[in-house]
Amino acid sequence: MKPERANVSSTEAIERFRARLIVYRDKVKPLLADAADEVSRTREWLLDRRRFWEFEVRRRKRKLDDARQALFGAKFSTLREVKTAEQQAVHHAEKALEEAEAKFAVIRRWGSAFEQQAGPLVKQVEQLRTASVTTLTRAEQYLGRIVEALDQYALPAAQAETKSTPGEPVQPSS
Repeated sequence: MKPERANVSSTEAIERFRARLIVYRDKVKPLLADAADEVSRTREWLLDRRRFWEFEVRRRKRKLDDARQALFGAKFSTLREVKTAEQQAVHHAEKALEEAEAKFAVIRRWGSAFEQQAGPLVKQVEQLRTASVTTLTRAEQYLGRIVEALDQYALPAAQAETKSTPGEPVQPSS
C-alpha cells in the first residue's frame, strides 16, 4: 500500500504568521526594555535620595552640635550675656535636623515598599523579556524551517504533475 501524500498547496499562511510573529517580537522587545529601564531609574533615584538625606542628617547633626556649643560657650562666657541669636540658631538647627530625619525615614519606607511591590513584577518582566528574545526567535526560526520543509515536500509533487500532463495547464487542487 502506497502512503498517502499530504495535499500542501501553499505555505503562505505560515509565512504570514511568521512575519507577524517577527513584527510582534520587534515591537515587544523595546517596550520591555523600557519597562526594565524605568524600574532601574526609579530604583537609582530612590537610592540617590536615600544617600542624600542620610548625608543631610549627618550634616545637620553637626550643625546642631556646633550651634549647641556656641550657645554653651555663650552661657559660660563672663564677658557677655546669652544671646537670643545662639538660641535661635539651636532652634533652627533642631528643626532642620527633624526635617531631614523625617525625609530620610520617608525615603527609606518608599525604597522598601518599592522593592516589595516592584521586585516580583520586575522578575516577570525579565522572564517575558527573555521569552520574547529567545522563545519567539526560536519560534520564528522553526516556522522558517517548516516552510522550507513543506516547500521541499511540495516541489517533487508539483514537478511530477507538470511532467505527467505536458501541454495542459496545472489545475490547483482545492
